[in-house]
Amino acid sequence: MIKTAVVILNWNGRQHLEQFLPSVVEHTPASAQIIVADNGSTDDSVAFLREHYPSIDIISLPQNYGFAEGYNRALEQVDSDYFVLLNSDVEVTAGWLEPLVATLTNDSSVAAVAPKLRSYGYRDQFEYAGASGGFIDFLGYPFCRGRILSTVEQDRGQYDSPREVFWASGAAFCCRADLFRILGGFDADFFAHMEEIDLCWRMQLAGYRIVVEPRSVVYHLGGGTLPNESPQKLYLNYRNNLAMLFKCTPTSQRLVVAVARPVCDMLSVLLYAVQGKWPLAKATLRAYRDFIDAHRDLNKKRKATRSARKAESKMIYRGSIVLRYALGKKRFENML
Repeated sequence: MIKTAVVILNWNGRQHLEQFLPSVVEHTPASAQIIVADNGSTDDSVAFLREHYPSIDIISLPQNYGFAEGYNRALEQVDSDYFVLLNSDVEVTAGWLEPLVATLTNDSSVAAVAPKLRSYGYRDQFEYAGASGGFIDFLGYPFCRGRILSTVEQDRGQYDSPREVFWASGAAFCCRADLFRILGGFDADFFAHMEEIDLCWRMQLAGYRIVVEPRSVVYHLGGGTLPNESPQKLYLNYRNNLAMLFKCTPTSQRLVVAVARPVCDMLSVLLYAVQGKWPLAKATLRAYRDFIDAHRDLNKKRKATRSARKAESKMIYRGSIVLRYALGKKRFENML
């Protein structure tokens, strides 16, 4: 068994592999195995890898299973102590892997650890998808140490201290392989988006912690599969966020969420309509429809998740990040 496997899930990402894989090969220690799991690509990704990177192992999946189930199926075939899930549009830097592995090795209470994510296009800024560690507020809205809603901060070293967080970004996600398997991996019904936050929540319910290690720095392009204004991306984020909250929240929080979230989200629908963004309004409504349709299956998942819990997460922000943002408080500093 190898200690660490760096697994890159690819779907029609030949261009990203050509652009970003060289940094992974250059800066990943020889002791770690680099694997590309191909999610049923129809481009020449696999041919490119076999020609230019014959030493990299390839796992070929027969179709596109999405991020969640694609990784689940690929990681079933990987025998290692630690998994490092890395997006194909991530550039890594010298010494990026060692602090992540050391964190898991030195602290058995840590389930997953994230590097600091900077923007590939704006090198001195944090990257939207993870910045320097992720959190959620009481109503389930995610934010980051370095990114509140749409406001992304410049990285001035203000968040360079390691600390416990609520979630680690799936763009660069290092975790214990045995715990990933025990918890059943990602929720395959999510397909893509929010699956890493859901898993991090379940890891915390199992009694573990999630941390960020900013000594590890990577640069994320972001939006490589779905752009930020994509109705499909918005749909997946809303639907999966609601499902995650249904599954994981304690009863008291769930009751508040059940009242407050629909009000907030329907205001968003109204705003999209006023702005003429009808596809986004429809995507939000469709997310609620499909969330309600999945109620029976989600009830089963909730019972399994809550009955197996050993602890509650202490890292949920006990307030509304949306309200805070509306009041002009758009930076993470001094917030938690």
